[in-house]
Amino acid sequence: MLIRVDFEISFTFPEATPVVLMTYLHPSRDPTVRSAEQFSIEPRIPVSGFIDSYGNLCGRAVVPSGLVTLRNQAIVEDCGLPDLVVRGATQASVQNLPDSVLMFLLPSRYCEVDSELKELAWALFKGTPPGWSRVQAVCDYVHHQIRFDYQQARPTRTALEAYRERVGVCRDYMHLAITFCRCLNIPARYCTGYLGDIGVPKQPSPMDFSAWFEVFLGGRADSRFVGIRWQVPA
Repeated sequence: MLIRVDFEISFTFPEATPVVLMTYLHPSRDPTVRSAEQFSIEPRIPVSGFIDSYGNLCGRAVVPSGLVTLRNQAIVEDCGLPDLVVRGATQASVQNLPDSVLMFLLPSRYCEVDSELKELAWALFKGTPPGWSRVQAVCDYVHHQIRFDYQQARPTRTALEAYRERVGVCRDYMHLAITFCRCLNIPARYCTGYLGDIGVPKQPSPMDFSAWFEVFLGGRADSRFVGIRWQVPA
């Protein structure tokens, strides 16, 4: 199936500001692109591209003061099938993890792996089977512990704060789940993309971005990052 992806975002800047733009399709989608991206920025200013340490295609620019509008659109081909569910996916021991995924065990700005959440993670999930089942247990716990509320969204909320406040939006669910997984020695990383409208009744308001996360599971021959998603209550 062919899927159109596009967005339009506007910001008002009080003064000229250097920005990093993460507004492009991930390079891993390149083989599936059927109509190339058409990125634009108003007012027209130079934008240079680079690949960051996570493999994302990013842009750099210095935007002027006032209204700045970003747009992009493309058409990609996709099988249309749900993400694979691999309930038997195993968990590798830390010493057998590839070097490239070790960074996804570390603390970060929003995921305080070195906080009280480490002891909590082991207290909650030590008795679950390692691998897919343990990750699913993390997802189930987070799903039931956080109340979804757009009105309570806060861009500075961390995983620990989400756990304490028990409220948030999709990124808060993901930050807490990622932190628990990392505490349990399961490499996990944050992903963001479009909130799809396929099969969803039309809404008068603009669509939004959405967050999910991936975990690194599998045996030696088939280890890979597996996408983990779940529905949050409206």
